[in-house]
Amino acid sequence: MELGPGDDAAIVRAPGGRVVATTDLLVEGRHFRRDWSPPYDIGRKAAAQNLADVVAMGARPTALLIGFGAPPGTAVDWVDALCDGLRDECAQVEAGVAGGDIVRAEAVVLAVTALGALDGPAITRSGARPGDVVAVAGRLGHAEAGVELLSAGLREPADLIDAHRRPRPPYATALRAREFGATAMLDVSDGLVQDLGHIAESAGVRIEIDGAAVPVPPVPDGLRLALTGGEDHAFAATFPEGAELPAEWRTIGRVVDGPAEVLVDGRPYRGGGWDHFRLP
Repeated sequence: MELGPGDDAAIVRAPGGRVVATTDLLVEGRHFRRDWSPPYDIGRKAAAQNLADVVAMGARPTALLIGFGAPPGTAVDWVDALCDGLRDECAQVEAGVAGGDIVRAEAVVLAVTALGALDGPAITRSGARPGDVVAVAGRLGHAEAGVELLSAGLREPADLIDAHRRPRPPYATALRAREFGATAMLDVSDGLVQDLGHIAESAGVRIEIDGAAVPVPPVPDGLRLALTGGEDHAFAATFPEGAELPAEWRTIGRVVDGPAEVLVDGRPYRGGGWDHFRLP
């Protein structure tokens, strides 16, 4: 970062002049609840879901810009803890908070813009080709399991509750995906099947998933949660057949010729995924 907070705009260095930018909006009661998550974890989560989008493009995150709305009377200590969470998540990828804006609002709202430097070819959704393998890195379904537990008034198992509160995207291994020949990659934010559908549609291919190969959370109906839960912010990617992948990547399927669709064990999966306009 060349110039951070304190002026009318930040200046972010970008080798080659290529900047990847993404933005996301988090609204209290829809994306997080203050009675479920402490402010520090909300900050980590807000940063993670944007940093993961930058990494999924094959770019190195450099900075976040934060728009923050809050009701009158919001405690300064609460806001400080939120900012600490944003800062510490950025530190995972050597990025920083470059600045932002504050406004009065009826509920807590976070508008996060992430910037990243693209040092090589972008890894886009349209790059998958028949013959590629499909692999994932990171947890699947754990955050959704945590939501279901919290919705039932439970606070255990703690690791599943924590998965909802604070995702842990495997940034490092995703940043190396290009080294292993990744042809397409995305952040699993809305559910594995739904998000792989974006790759299938963009590339004009069929994706076939082996349900037995999908890593699942240690709960009943774990496969459903792994296929439809998205807020763990795992990464899904396609690689050429025979590529030697690190242990962090787990092969779960393949890309074949066919209509743009995702099949699980040979059949369409109708279990759903995140819908921004579905009522809570």
